[in-house]
Amino acid sequence: MNWLVVAAALSGALAVGAGAFGAHGASGVAAAWLKTGGEYQLIHAVAALVAAQLGARGAGWLFVGGALVFSGTLYLMALGLPNWLGAVTPIGGLLLIAGWLWLAWAAAR
Repeated sequence: MNWLVVAAALSGALAVGAGAFGAHGASGVAAAWLKTGGEYQLIHAVAALVAAQLGARGAGWLFVGGALVFSGTLYLMALGLPNWLGAVTPIGGLLLIAGWLWLAWAAAR
C-alpha cells in the first residue's frame, strides 16, 4: 500500500469538504479561513501525488504534513478554537516551502 498516496487522497477529500463548508456553512472570517485552507490543502494534495509519482516521497510527506498544519489551524480557528492557533499556521507554511525545495532538489539530481 502506498501510504503517501492514501494520505494525499484523504487530504484532498478534507480540502473539498472544508471548502464546501466555507462556501455554504460559514460566514465572515471563518469562511475566508476555510477557503484559504481548502485551497492550500487541495493544491498540496495534488503536489504530494506528483511527488509520489516522481519518487520524491520526502517532498510529498512535507506537502501532506505542511497542509495538515497550515490548513488544520485555519480550520480549527474557523470552528471557534482560539485565534492563538494562527501563530502555528506559519510552521505549516514553512513545511510546504520545504516540500517545494525538496521537490526541486530531487528533480535536479
